[in-house]
Amino acid sequence: MTRQVVSTPDAPAAIGPYSQAVSAAGLLFCSGQLGLDPESMELAEGLEAQVGRAMENLSAVLRAGGTSTSRVIKTTIFLADMDDFPAMNEIYAGYFPGNPPARSTVAVRTLPKNALFEIEAIAQIEG
Repeated sequence: MTRQVVSTPDAPAAIGPYSQAVSAAGLLFCSGQLGLDPESMELAEGLEAQVGRAMENLSAVLRAGGTSTSRVIKTTIFLADMDDFPAMNEIYAGYFPGNPPARSTVAVRTLPKNALFEIEAIAQIEG
């Protein structure tokens, strides 16, 4: 099985010893994406802005790996506050309009950089 690291400047650089994504066996395993601006590495202000920015970051990583949101199989969502679920869900739904992927959503005590939202995904690679 070949394993290939995927990286793009269109999403934030890793802030630790991990890759933005790794492809293997026809799948792309995307690391968690926060609502960080790829250039400034600063968090967007507020939940809605962080969710939107994180989803754009995830979309960029998916594109770099040869796939898209339409081929995502599973996502995991991490929220700093489960009260943010309805607002997050509304934004999230816009990125998966038909046949959404399987998903888990959990509340966590703290996220890196004190973010409010993080998403990771597994997708089929096109082709």
